[in-house]
Amino acid sequence: MHTTDSKPLVRALYDDDDVVLGAVKELRAQGVAVKEVYSPFPIHGLDKAMGLKDTRIAMAAFMYGLLGLTTIVTITYFQMIVDWPMNIGGKPNATWGWNMPAFVPVLFELTVFFTAHLMVWTFFVLNGLYPGRAPQNPDPRTTDDKFMIEVEDGNHVVDLLKKTGAIEITHA
Repeated sequence: MHTTDSKPLVRALYDDDDVVLGAVKELRAQGVAVKEVYSPFPIHGLDKAMGLKDTRIAMAAFMYGLLGLTTIVTITYFQMIVDWPMNIGGKPNATWGWNMPAFVPVLFELTVFFTAHLMVWTFFVLNGLYPGRAPQNPDPRTTDDKFMIEVEDGNHVVDLLKKTGAIEITHA
């Protein structure tokens, strides 16, 4: 994102994902920091080429699943043992564990439900796609068939971008 306290940005447009990946590697090798890459689809290896840290999304998914499992275990325990205990065949049911196998599908489904829905909301919040905020895309062609690299303006960056195969270069 372009802010007032940073250098002006240079945006280079490309028409091939392999060229973009090579350009990012070349720019980083020359010491140019790549601010952002816009692409219509994920490019394998781009995160490593940009030097991005590994994500902790798997840990978030595990925690959300654990939250869902804890929620449904609490609900089923409360319903079966505390609120509405069953007396089947003259035998009172005082343990959740003996009845748990009957609820395995429900336990599984709520675990998956919590994980999936909370991951979607996490994605929205982390990427600034929450209500009231429009997505920031400098060129709509990057949602169709073009790729864009965004770097801070420097002395040799325009020549370097041309050398890497940019088809269009603009200053922001």
